[in-house]
Amino acid sequence: MMSGSIEVQCLRDADAVAGEVANRLLTAAAEAIAARGRFALVLAGGRTPLAAYTLLVGQEADWDRWHIFLGDERCLAPTDPGRNSVSATHAFLDRVPVPVDNIHWIPAELGGEPAAAAYESVIAPFLPFDLVLLGMGEDGHTASLFPGHPVPEGPLVIAVQGAPKPPPERVSLTPHALAASHEMLILITGAEKQEAVRAWRRGVSLPVARVAPQGRARVLIDEAAAGGCAGLECLPGLL
Repeated sequence: MMSGSIEVQCLRDADAVAGEVANRLLTAAAEAIAARGRFALVLAGGRTPLAAYTLLVGQEADWDRWHIFLGDERCLAPTDPGRNSVSATHAFLDRVPVPVDNIHWIPAELGGEPAAAAYESVIAPFLPFDLVLLGMGEDGHTASLFPGHPVPEGPLVIAVQGAPKPPPERVSLTPHALAASHEMLILITGAEKQEAVRAWRRGVSLPVARVAPQGRARVLIDEAAAGGCAGLECLPGLL
């Protein structure tokens, strides 16, 4: 494996990726609770993460020690189904006994700048996170960090204006915050992601490729996104 590369685990399909994620979450939770007394988990939105969360329902875990955060959120009303918090609640958190005080949503309904400032103070005491989940969009974005959008140095959380996907106003953790974790899993599934994966392999400076090497990252990808698993053992780390 090349120096500075990101390890890749290629799996059969999105269901297999979801199953691997669920298993890794339960293992990481047990290890973090044994070592530090709590499990600080950053959730991602998207189909495959949500499928993984549903697999956790009914599993044995020290749920009262879990603390839940989000990597990004859309500036919509609190009950809008387009919010990551709403989909995660319906798929997962309404169905497991994580205490409500341990669920730390981004107050994106306040607007980008106020929400970013408020969430920064929420996450700071929990750094480093135990595990961060990220997805990757067809354009190589991750969380709400999009190609061509500069990210200021320093902040843990930023307001995002003019996102190329609706809604245009969002709140996102920065690479600095996402990388402050003991483990990072990047989930990539679906044939529509192949071009972004090829760009990453060529060394294009996509947001996901810039975030990954800053933390202890592992990519979980399915055959459709990889265009076949043969030869895909790592991706270049771009700092």
